[in-house]
This record gives sequence, structure tokens and C-alpha cells, in this order.
Amino acid sequence: MFADAYTEFTVLLLTAAVIGALGVRLRQPLIVVYIVVGIAVGPSALGWVTARDQIDLLAQIGVTLLLFVVGLKLDMHLVRNLGSVALATGLGQLLFTIVFGYLIALALGMSAMTALYVAVALTFSSTIIIVKLLSDKREIDSLHGRIAMGFLIVQDIAVVVAMMVLGAHHAGSGDGWLAIALTVAVKLVVVLALIAALMRWVLPQLLRRIAGSPELLLLAAVAWGTALASAGELFGFSKEVGAFLAGFSLASTPYREAMSTRLTSLRDFLLLFFFIDLGAKLDLSALGGDLGPAVVLSLFVLIGNPLIVMAIMGWMGYRKRTGFLAGLTVAQISEFSIVFVAMGITLGHVGQEALGLVTLVGLVTITLSTYMILYSQALYARLKPWLGRFERRVPFRELAVEQNEAGPAEAEVIVFGMGRYGKHLAQRLERLETRVLGVDFDPETVAHCRQRGIPIRFGDAEDPTFPETLPLAGTRWVVSTLPQLDVNLGLLDALRRHGYRGRVAMTAHAPADILRLEHAGVDRVLQPFDDAAEFAARTIGQELHPSQER
Repeated sequence: MFADAYTEFTVLLLTAAVIGALGVRLRQPLIVVYIVVGIAVGPSALGWVTARDQIDLLAQIGVTLLLFVVGLKLDMHLVRNLGSVALATGLGQLLFTIVFGYLIALALGMSAMTALYVAVALTFSSTIIIVKLLSDKREIDSLHGRIAMGFLIVQDIAVVVAMMVLGAHHAGSGDGWLAIALTVAVKLVVVLALIAALMRWVLPQLLRRIAGSPELLLLAAVAWGTALASAGELFGFSKEVGAFLAGFSLASTPYREAMSTRLTSLRDFLLLFFFIDLGAKLDLSALGGDLGPAVVLSLFVLIGNPLIVMAIMGWMGYRKRTGFLAGLTVAQISEFSIVFVAMGITLGHVGQEALGLVTLVGLVTITLSTYMILYSQALYARLKPWLGRFERRVPFRELAVEQNEAGPAEAEVIVFGMGRYGKHLAQRLERLETRVLGVDFDPETVAHCRQRGIPIRFGDAEDPTFPETLPLAGTRWVVSTLPQLDVNLGLLDALRRHGYRGRVAMTAHAPADILRLEHAGVDRVLQPFDDAAEFAARTIGQELHPSQER
């Protein structure tokens, strides 16, 4: 249709930009918009996508960078703290979905083999989509975000094992299930041992030599991520697992923030091709008359998967809110689910109708779960009265985290958001002999502040019940350094409902947000960029014109 691949890419980018702008105007998530673009330009509609290999390559690199950046945000301390809940939740959800999904599929009239394939396909959640959504919402570093990433990685490994088992049987190796499982375990131990050795003796020294050049550091990060992604596939794992391990291997180095910030824009651009490629692969002509079974299975994934995650996390001692937000991340199936069923067709285990059914379930669950995650706070507020059974009377594990990070019994100023701006604000207030208590939802930030002697508690500004745990009686100022308007308005409402009568300062960047906060009754709106520019101009002006000082 097009003269060459370059022209095709140009048309695809223009189409994505135009429809993306329309989606933003209509306040629709870009992930859904890009999948719609993929369907529109794919074989089911316009049929514009012909350069499949090129688009698939860019999509794979985008996924590699996405998982690499996620791995950069983890360290060994966090893995030790959250590994047990991630493993228990991941395996529990897999077992629940396979067993009950299999029974539902049998009840819908499927054969035993088709029911098994469909049930296994329903267990896989889309790590790529979830990470993108949580990153966009700035929740990837929250407690529920970290736990979700843990059990999503468990799912990815399960995908790999399932496909390796199928591949081994297809190749006629004759190996039994136990032999294949042992092979996978040995390979995983070898890979982890190699990664540990590189983390200890090679990577820190190598990065120290090249960190002086930002361009070279970026190139080295991309090269390392793609290298381990390729090695992961060579070892029989997926590219995603290899890319994640590549980022994890650099998470303990002092250069991870520099690499992460430089990779973000490149990652987001390349992920566009992943979503276009995903949409283009959804062959709507194969759906047939699967609407009824697809609705039943979609409801099972949208409701059943989050419920089992909430039940497991509640039993392990986490609050219902943490379990609910983490549970929403498994309310969809993955692009790997479609690949898995397609492999079953190749092996002659299932028919084409199974692929059409799973494709329709994927389209429905990915779309609806995207909205569920984006509006998770509002959804939780509506469902909160019915979620009490998913929380122990004493959520001991989450309380232990808060008690370990507990600050002073009284504080004159409470600062929400202990990033660079919040941390510096707290330190300067302490120099003025002001009692300060910081609050942050990133376990790593909390640990870092504690190491520096800054009083801090683990907590989430979006949790409407959290302010009741704070020493508000003696607090004169509550300061939010978080720039999100909806988060600040929710925090302001929660503070008032819990009886706080002190003054409030909140951060905003856009003029419209400043007006909204002032209208809501915020005493002081902080504008970090404008305030910093004013301070810099005053400082330089005093140097240039000392006679005009004051």
C-alpha cells in the first residue's frame, strides 16, 4: 500500500498522534487509544501494517527498556522484604485461576484440553501494560506497586515454564514434567549466580569508567538491557525476564537514577509500537460467536483474580486498600495469553475457536482493567464498605512497616512526599529547630531518609484513612510536595474529615491547579519552579547591584 517502510511509519505516527490527541481531549487513556489505532490499521480494518518485522523489533526494544527501568528501581533489601508476599500471591493467583477457570470452561462446553489451555491463558497478566499504567500514575514505587511487580514477575516466569514444557513436548524430547522443571530451576540458579557475580565485581567498576559521559552511559544501559534480554531468551527464558534482571543488576549502583531518567522518553516512544503491534495482531475476524463465553470469562478475570489477590494479601497481614490496589493489576489477561493459545493451535491441541475466544477476553479485560487502575482510588472509595472481610483485625505486616518507619509522637510540620524537594524542605526546617515528620509511600525513600536521620513514616497521601494515624493534634502545618491536583484535593478533604485545623501548603505547577487549590482553601500554594527562579534572580541581582539590596 505504501511506497516503503519509512512512509508507512510516517503514516502510523501521524495517525497515532492525531487519534492520541483526540483521546487526550476526551480524557481517555493513551494505552487504550494506541490499541485502537493498532486495530484500525491492522488486518481487521484498514490493513495498513505491512512492515511487521520492523514494528515488532521496535516493540520488543520498547518492552526491553520498560522492564529494564523497572528492574533499576529494585534492590536486594526490597526483594528480601517483599519476596514472600510476591511469591505467595503470584502462585496463589495462578493456582486459583487455573482451577476455577478450568471448571468454568468445562461448564461452558469446552473439551478438557481446550479448557486447560483457556484456563492457563487466563492466569497471565500483562506486565507491560501494568507497569506503564503504574508508572504514569507514579505508583510503581508504592507498596502495592512493588508487590504487584513482584507477583507479575512470578507470572512471567510461569509463562516461560509453560511454554518451555510445551516446546519440549513438541520437539519430542520425551522429558517428563519433573525433568523439565529441574532444567528450568538449574538454568535460573546459574543465571542468578552470574548476575550476582557481575553485580559484585564487574558492573560497578565498569560504570564508574563510563559515567563521565551521559551519552555513553545511556548507550551502555540500552546495550546491557538488550544483551541480557537476548541472553534470557538464549537460556530458555523470555526477553522480559532478561531485561528485568539487567535493570536489577544495576539497581544498587549510584548511576541508576541517571540511567532511568534518560531512558524514560525513549521507552515511552518505543512502547507506542508495542501497543500498535498488539492491536494489529488482534484479528477480530476470528471472534465468531464467542460473545457469551467471553463475557463469562472476562467477568471471572475482572472480578475473580483481584479477589484472590486481596484474600491472600489480607491473610498475610496487609490492609484491604493495599490488597485492593494490587489486586486490580491482575484484572486482565496478557498478550502472552494469545501467544500461548496460538502455540497450542500449532501443536494441534486446540482449535482456532479457542484463539478467537481468548483474543476477545483479552480485548475486553485489557480495556476495562485500564480504566479500573486509572480510577482505582474512586473505585476503592465506593467499594470500601464491602472490603472489610479482606483485612485482618490487625494487619500486622503493614503495621510493622509503619512502626519500623515511625517518626516522632508530635510534629510541628508534616511533609507529604519526601523526594528531592520534600527532603530538602524537611532538612531546612530541622535546621530552624522545627519538629518535622516526613511521609512517603516509597519503601526505598523511607529507608534512605531514616539512614540520614530524617523522621519519616511509610504512608500514602491517596489513602483517605492514613491521616488518622498521624499526630495531627500538635501539627501547625501540613505540606504536600506532590504535584498531582487530585491527590492534593483528596488529602485536603481527608485532613479536614479527621479534624485537622492547622494550616496547609500544597504544590502545583499549572495556573489552573493553583486556582483550584486556592479555591479549595489551601493556605499556601507552593510553586517550586517559580519560587526557585525568583530566589535565583534575587541572588544574582544582589550580586550585580549590591546597592539595590532590600
